Amino acid sequence: MNNAIVLAFSGGLDTSFCIPWLAESLGRPVVTVTVDTGGIDAAAARDLEERARALGAVEHVLVDGRDAFFEKVLRFLILGNVRRGQVYPLCVGAERVIQAQEVARAAARLGTRTVAHGCTAAGNDQVRFEVALRTLDPGLEIVAPVRDQPRPRPEQVAFLTERGLPIPPFGAAYSVNRGLWGATIGGKETLGSVESLPEEAWVLSRGAFDDPLPPARHTVGFAQGIPVSIDGEALGPVALIERLEAIAAPYGIGRGIHLGETILGIKGRVAFEAPAAEVLIVAHRELEKLTLTGRQIRVKEGVAATYGDLVHEGQHLDPVCRDIEALLLRSQERATGEVRLLLRPGQVFVEGVSSPYSLMAASRGVYGEAAGEWTAADARGFSRMVALPGMLHARAGEAPSPTLPRGAGEGATAHPGLPQMLGTDSPSPALRGRGQGRGL
Repeated sequence: MNNAIVLAFSGGLDTSFCIPWLAESLGRPVVTVTVDTGGIDAAAARDLEERARALGAVEHVLVDGRDAFFEKVLRFLILGNVRRGQVYPLCVGAERVIQAQEVARAAARLGTRTVAHGCTAAGNDQVRFEVALRTLDPGLEIVAPVRDQPRPRPEQVAFLTERGLPIPPFGAAYSVNRGLWGATIGGKETLGSVESLPEEAWVLSRGAFDDPLPPARHTVGFAQGIPVSIDGEALGPVALIERLEAIAAPYGIGRGIHLGETILGIKGRVAFEAPAAEVLIVAHRELEKLTLTGRQIRVKEGVAATYGDLVHEGQHLDPVCRDIEALLLRSQERATGEVRLLLRPGQVFVEGVSSPYSLMAASRGVYGEAAGEWTAADARGFSRMVALPGMLHARAGEAPSPTLPRGAGEGATAHPGLPQMLGTDSPSPALRGRGQGRGL
């Protein structure tokens, strides 16, 4: 099938429309590739294959990409506590590079040079897919029917209906993306900045606040920044994230709407549900406060924000991401311990944290109560030294303005070095004796 078109297939309306459109318009067989980066159980997998074939695909390939997604992307989003706009944990979009890799592999296996996606001209995913695909294989031909031959969603539904082809759940009302890190939902309400989603549009946490669950306590264990256990039970990272989602989603934890800058430069808005991401980022950040120095945290926050931007913009394959990942990994050597959490409707609350590398326990001092590695005299001297910059700034502001030389002109600005700048012989008293044998 070296003339086949390999389509990245999510099962949503856009990619469902693409199968018959490609087959009819280009007269070539279509092979669909679905990369499971979370949220696809056995029943959903069967439904995807049946739908792809019913829509006209000659072959359907399902790839389990969850472990690769965690190892290559998600673990670094956890280590960096990454949230876009300090709100959105990149619960969908970060996986596009993994999906692009599998689509490129499928094309190579079939001997074809044509791949396709169902992204629109108005969204971020077209950029993410095409940057990754062109980086992986610059010679690929990329076809994007929904972008290049645009049809509104109602027209896509009509196109499928006229041919008696299956229409995915939600039809044209909402666009839902589902992954290991959560789900995003787009609809008419997110096209503007005012409205929220109706309760029935939420996917993971629907009805969470109608009959709220009672509070529940859980403990998450970390080893060098990686989550490894829930309530003392050791779990692999994928299983752990899926377990946490099942625990936290009924509380409505991780539900939100993100408004921010898109890759295209315009503002965009999307609803999201990220229960596992919310729990893990909150817990991991608290563990870091206990085990990392303040300087480590400040530097890490800056590079992690840059990493999040790069992943969001589809630049995960850029070599600078490997550099940032190396720093994040090095920063986590002591991020090992347990975090005790209280889950309540809409909130995860940190009750406590412990670690064998606790910087709090390492000191003999107790904040606000007792001096440890220092004496009262040390504290008095330290307080005086810390106050020096402010003291000197205040003192400098009290100095009288120097007298301007005759003829300097009205409105001239007083400056301690004015005599030198004007060519006079005597330095300003304010400068006399400075900078001689006292390097800074």
